[in-house]
Amino acid sequence: MTLDELVFALGFFGGILSLIFYVLFGQITVRRLRKNPETKGRLGVEFASGWDIFNVAQALSLPRFITRKLAESPMANFYANRDVLDKSTTVFDRGLANTFYWLLVLSIVLIFISSVV
Repeated sequence: MTLDELVFALGFFGGILSLIFYVLFGQITVRRLRKNPETKGRLGVEFASGWDIFNVAQALSLPRFITRKLAESPMANFYANRDVLDKSTTVFDRGLANTFYWLLVLSIVLIFISSVV
């Protein structure tokens, strides 16, 4: 097995794992946030069904200075509101969001690297 194949395999299995975390995060956290009237309209724009799961995971995973910059930008409605989400989520929800989001990003980067090299 070459290094290229190993990097692709890690990215592929990370992608499969991130799909499992996508479903878990959507069912455990985002489903509850959609039902909450305070957070319902602040989950960001949903380009496709389920896109708000990515928006919420991104808002909870990125550092606070980045989410503040996004909230001040003219395109703030595209992103989930971090301040409202912090009030409505638990430590477990934030950990699940971090796990899902960064595993997805890492998998995409690894697959991209393996296809370029």
